Amino acid sequence: MPTITRWFIKSSLVFLIVALAFSILLVGRTIVDLPEVVDYLGPVHIHAFMVGWVTQLIFGVVYWMFPKYSKEKPRGSEGVAWATFGLLNTRLFLRVLGEPLNALAPDTEGSWLLVASAIIQWLAGMAFVVNTWSRVKEW
Repeated sequence: MPTITRWFIKSSLVFLIVALAFSILLVGRTIVDLPEVVDYLGPVHIHAFMVGWVTQLIFGVVYWMFPKYSKEKPRGSEGVAWATFGLLNTRLFLRVLGEPLNALAPDTEGSWLLVASAIIQWLAGMAFVVNTWSRVKEW
């Protein structure tokens, strides 16, 4: 298993735990008096789950298991794969910071963090597609 695949999969497992912890907080706010910021963690929970866990797991497995690109570069560009990993996780970090900030004080730094997060996610997606496209071959 390639190193980048292990990083994607282990990171996805960490985000699974993070997303499940957010679930506990979100449900717990109806039972226990928790800080106001917990009310704004719904979108963070969804992004931690879908992008952090599901998307990273898919990206890691695709990089590892899809058909070979060539004998010299069986998985395409390892540099592009690492860039995808870095961009995706930077995006998640910005989203986790920006979502509550934007909810508590709209039109401040939180808004810009969300915009940056969206752009970085698009770049990560493009890098993944560029690195994977030629590995999808006809039978």
